[in-house]
Amino acid sequence: MRRLLTILLLAVAATAFAGASAIEPLGPGDVAALLKPPARGERIIMLWSLDCVYCEPNMQALAKFQRTHPRQIELVTVATDSIAQRTRIATRLEAAGMQGYPARAYAELSPARINFLIDPNWGGELPRTIVIRADGSRTAISGELTDKQLAQITP
Repeated sequence: MRRLLTILLLAVAATAFAGASAIEPLGPGDVAALLKPPARGERIIMLWSLDCVYCEPNMQALAKFQRTHPRQIELVTVATDSIAQRTRIATRLEAAGMQGYPARAYAELSPARINFLIDPNWGGELPRTIVIRADGSRTAISGELTDKQLAQITP
């Protein structure tokens, strides 16, 4: 029984570590690649934080939306929290059902710097959804997403 419990605890720890390590750091030098227009369709960047009330419902709505358009939409989550909080970020993403989507977290001492690089017109309010289309056009939405806003994103 003790051996079985030890194996189970190790498996749980390995799973938690694997989820946490799937979150990639986002530094200033990585922003240009993140914002590069996709070859086709749209890339939706969901900016969120651990203390954001409306972020989880937005993530879930965007994930559902992406699943209805899997070939046209790439969804990427970006936590504006420090990559040092990787485990907490991974736990929150898992609770929101967001495993399987590319995930990034800020790796910069000054989050405002990355905010500016992502969108110079952004004041840092969350949640923030940025849609980048293959033609290079962009749309940015702050706050909780409405059905009308989601309809405007449709590829």
